[in-house]
Amino acid sequence: MNELTERLLRAIGVLMLRVGAGVFMMTHGWGKLERILNGNWEFADPLGLGQGLSLVATVGAEFVCAGLVVLGLFTRAAAAPVVFTMLIAGFVVHADDGWAKQEFALLYALVFFVIMFTGGGRFSLDSLLWPALKRRRAKVKAAK
Repeated sequence: MNELTERLLRAIGVLMLRVGAGVFMMTHGWGKLERILNGNWEFADPLGLGQGLSLVATVGAEFVCAGLVVLGLFTRAAAAPVVFTMLIAGFVVHADDGWAKQEFALLYALVFFVIMFTGGGRFSLDSLLWPALKRRRAKVKAAK
């Protein structure tokens, strides 16, 4: 396989990982978002922040940040809250539920941790927007 094919396959792999994990995570966040929309603020409070704030933070991570990961926008930064939320879910919320429950959350944490390292990849809004912004800034700077 030549180098161009290798790079393309890697880019497609990152795209599949990012979109697949993000969409799956969003399905977990959607149910929690529906709770908020229905006025049900009952939720676990593993860090002592209060049920409402814990619910909003979890929805922010599982739905909003996962959605940003799907789009490949602010990918590395958006993956971090998901990792944190899944570590809390795995080690605190599901600590007494047995390995089957913990494993699921920790697997998500691992996948989003990998996404923090890889970034959005070639097929992401990050790769489309940020190089264009850098070129525009360079042109403005050169014109001065």
